[in-house]
Parts: sequence; C-alpha cells; structure tokens
Amino acid sequence: MNEQVDLMREREYPMLKDEIYLDHAGTTLYAKSLMERFATEMISNLYGNPHSASPSPRASSTRIDDVRIRVLEFFNADPVDFDVVFVANATAGIKVVMDAFRSRDDGFTYGYHSDSHTSLVGVRETAVESFCLGSNDVEAMISGSVPFFNGGGDDRLALFAYPAQSNMNGRRLPLRWTGQLRAVSEGTSKIYTLLDAAALVSTSKLDLSDVQNAPDFTVLSFNKIFGFPDLGALIVRRDSADVLQGRKYFGGGTVETVACIKEQWHEPKVENIHASLEDGTLPMHNIMALGIAMDVHKELYASMDSISEHTLYLAQKLYSSLRLLKHANGADVCRLYVRDVHSFEDKSTQGPIVTFNLMDSHGAWVSNTEVEKLATVRKIHIRTGGLCNPGGIAKALDLSPWELRRNFSAGYRCGGDNDIISGKPTGVIRASLGAMSTLRDIDRFIEFIQEFY
Repeated sequence: MNEQVDLMREREYPMLKDEIYLDHAGTTLYAKSLMERFATEMISNLYGNPHSASPSPRASSTRIDDVRIRVLEFFNADPVDFDVVFVANATAGIKVVMDAFRSRDDGFTYGYHSDSHTSLVGVRETAVESFCLGSNDVEAMISGSVPFFNGGGDDRLALFAYPAQSNMNGRRLPLRWTGQLRAVSEGTSKIYTLLDAAALVSTSKLDLSDVQNAPDFTVLSFNKIFGFPDLGALIVRRDSADVLQGRKYFGGGTVETVACIKEQWHEPKVENIHASLEDGTLPMHNIMALGIAMDVHKELYASMDSISEHTLYLAQKLYSSLRLLKHANGADVCRLYVRDVHSFEDKSTQGPIVTFNLMDSHGAWVSNTEVEKLATVRKIHIRTGGLCNPGGIAKALDLSPWELRRNFSAGYRCGGDNDIISGKPTGVIRASLGAMSTLRDIDRFIEFIQEFY
C-alpha cells in the first residue's frame, strides 16, 4: 500500500509537499477531492435548518437520515440495535453520557482506566465515588477475584470508561471487557460501559456487530478518521438507552412541548434516541460532509483493514529504527515507551503510535521543547508534552502524585517550556501515523534525529 499512497499524495494531499506529518493521533488529513466534492455539494443544493417542513429543511433531513444510517454501517452496527447521536466531538459525546448519569437522584459511581484521555478522567468530578483502575483491576473484577469498584451491592448505577486505544502510546485495551462486565454485573448493581474509540478508529476497524458484547456507549471523532469534517458521534446501544433519558437539560429540537407561563413543564421527544439528545440545530453541513468523506475514504483506501496493515507496518519500521539509534559511545538515543520489544507485531494490542524521549550521550534527557522547535525548522510535525493522558504519562515517566504537585509548584504548565524538572521529563515525544503516511516520512524523521542528536 505504501506505493499506492506515494502515488496519490501529490494529487490528494498537496498540503504535504515538503512536510512530514506525524501527528495523526491529533487529527489526520483531509483529501483534496473531499473538499472539492463538499464545495460542489454546497453550491449546487439548497439546504435549510432541518427543524421545518419546507423543501430545503426536508432536503437536509433526508441527507442527515441517510448519513446516520451509513455511520452505523461503517461500524457494522445494526440500526435495530444501535442509534447515532451527532455531537461536536468525542468529548461532547462523553459529556452527554455524564450529564445523564449525574442527573440521577442518587448519582453514580465511576471507574475509569488509567490509560484514559483527560476527557474521560474529568467525568470523575461529577460522580459520587470514582476509581482509577489498571488492566489487572479490570480483569480481577471480571474473574470475580475482587469486588466491583462500586461494591457490587449498591443500588447506585455505575459507569466504567476506558479507551479502546491509548492516545499516548497506542496501547490497545481488550474490547471484550464491555461484554464481560455486562455479563458478570447482571443481578448486582448494573455497570454500564463507555468506550472512547477516538484513537482506535483513526486507523482500525471498530466492529459493533455483536450487540451482546458491544459497549453501551461509544464515542469518537470523525476528523480522526477522515480529516474533515469536525464532527463526533455517540453510538448508543438501544437496550442501554433508558439511562440517558433521565438527564435534566433539554434544548431546541429535543422536546415536543414546553410550558413557561404560569406553569413550568415539558414533554420530551421519545420517538428515538437521537431526537431526545441532539439539542439545538444539528451541524447539518458537517453531517453532509461526513457522507462525502466516507465515499472518498473508501475510494482512496478501500477499507480500514488495509489502513490498519499499512500503518502498523510503518510503526514497526519507525520503532525498530529508533531502537537501533546509538551515540558514538554506544549509549541509546531513545527511551521508548512500549509494552515490550514485540509490541508492534500484534495490531490487536498496539496501534501506530510511537512514544519516546531523547537522551544525550551521557544519559541526560533532551528537552522535548527543543526537539519540537528543531523539528519545526525541518517541517516535521510531531507532538510533545503530556498529550492529555495524565495516567499514561505518570506510568511511563514514573511520576508520583507528589512529583506532579512539585512540578506544578515549580512552574510546569500544559504547553509550557519547563519540561525537565529535578532530572525527570514532564512529557514525551509522540509520532503517530495515518493512512497517508509513507516510508519516506519515517526515513526523513530518523535522518532528522541522526542529524541533531
């Protein structure tokens, strides 16, 4: 596939001319033909606000309904069993679920995996109780060797959230957990599952065809897959949707009738899940762009499976090349944060993200800020810092809570230049690959490191 991508890059991704883009975990890139088709669609048709019955709103509603079904098809999710709620991004989808759970009279108990993105971690502030869990903790709960994090006997509902793939180091967590937790919590206090699929779906297929083992709630951002549009989705398992109906807030489009004068009451829409949760005017143009994006993506790359194979191959090449880099005295140039040396041989446990720090010939850490500035000069796009993954960074860099407090007191701030404190780095360097990455990108990045370090 590398040769195929090489041939199409000049035509479809002219913005990549002389640039090395290695931040696909942030967002992947949009194809030229996608933007051209979208522009043609917009200037050739009249689309109105879908909350009306005149011709232009009806045209919008028809397109939105079509794209909604196509999204479910993209993830092998049967519309009988699932519904799609369009949101701004994955974080907005998380907040929809959170809002419903925190609206319960007795609140909820929350567990989240230590590899979670900050957006999942933040849900804990609205829970009655919260717990940060490692993979061994989850497996122990499933096996029954330890109690559930909510005690197992409390009537209060529980929510367990985790990323399908860490946005920090690409580690992939078991998708089987969602079905297993559902099965073992039956008859006790029910545990719902929230899967953050944003990092995974950028280069890998998410298959929701097995409804019995699928997550109750799945969130994702489409720009991670297609580059454009800036749009997200909350995919809801219909059997689990009732818990979302208890949220307090309602907005335009989600209610049938509202009384304000003399009395205050309302009747929510109940005809389907998305109608009760999509507050206000839908981002209709973004949704239409999504339909075009899916078409173009399939034409260019055929399938997510081919992208998965291509990107894992490139990640193996990048990892092995970085691992072999040595200083003149034989000291390692890179500290790589992987499970083991075989991590990139299995796409079920590893995505195409390589995370590391650089060291000088004496073993001292090199400033990530310095690396990023030099990379910018060479037109190389990487990401450095904490990557919005506090648990993953703390584990990788062996940072204790007291060290995090000390670092903050010493002036460490998100996005700041103070990235080595008391002899330890405060963040990492992340190189992430996407569908339009090539071997040449890898080679030029390695040449850059060899030139400066």
